[in-house]
Amino acid sequence: MGEALHTDCHQHLWPEPLIDALRSRGYLRGWTLHLPGEPPFEVCPDDHDVARRADDPAERVLLSLSSPLGLEYLPESHEFSDIWHASARGLGEPFHVWAAASVVEPDPAGLEKILGADRVVGLQLPATALADPAAIERLDPLFDVLKNAGKPLLVHPGPAPACADDLPSWWPALVPYVAQLHQAWLAWHLAGRRDLRIGFVALAGLAPLHHERLAARGGALGPVDPNVYYETSSYGTRAIDAMVRVVGVDGIVHGSDRPYAKPLLDPGLGDAFRHALLSANPHHFLTGAPR
Repeated sequence: MGEALHTDCHQHLWPEPLIDALRSRGYLRGWTLHLPGEPPFEVCPDDHDVARRADDPAERVLLSLSSPLGLEYLPESHEFSDIWHASARGLGEPFHVWAAASVVEPDPAGLEKILGADRVVGLQLPATALADPAAIERLDPLFDVLKNAGKPLLVHPGPAPACADDLPSWWPALVPYVAQLHQAWLAWHLAGRRDLRIGFVALAGLAPLHHERLAARGGALGPVDPNVYYETSSYGTRAIDAMVRVVGVDGIVHGSDRPYAKPLLDPGLGDAFRHALLSANPHHFLTGAPR
């Protein structure tokens, strides 16, 4: 993995075997996605067309399982993970894969095996599985495997709770998703392992920007942890600039959440920052190489 690579740390693309599995469980009816916590969502088939998506501007695209589906919580989550790993790894370049794992029955041996596979960059977990220090401690066997493999953890929003039918379509992304990320970031702040590299999508729901309120209520942000990273999807120049003022430049990594948002390749904060965002910082996040 060369440092010069332009990397998108967070996209979604469903391979055909995963689409078939989603339909078999009733999540996907035709091309309409049905989740308990969200309004029905009309999926665009082109968004999951591998040939169309292979023209991505990034030289390396990291695909993650859609954690709001809740597959990590199902009794058969290992089956879904196997489908995800095999089909996503088969897509070819530029696609690389975040591994998935059951959070109900963690399988460290299974995770160790898949982390050793070609083009698997690390593990993704839903933020809902990291909601408090006790939850983090419960997953410690998976973190041991990550540490031994030298690979990072990505935290992605998990399932949204059931909501009223008359809420707008953007409600899950702006309310429960952000709250989940904020909560997981605070839990990691209390009980996370400083020997692991961890990245929070969507700038951790902007949780670090609440450091003044945290201090006012008796807490403290403490020194910036060089192993904590913040992926930028769905945010622009103002949010990114505000985060840099709190956590610095080194922890900000590019991600788009494509197809749900468009890549922001230049937030207008200078050429040096753009290089850090697209190339240098993702390289450090994924490999742990010295800066």
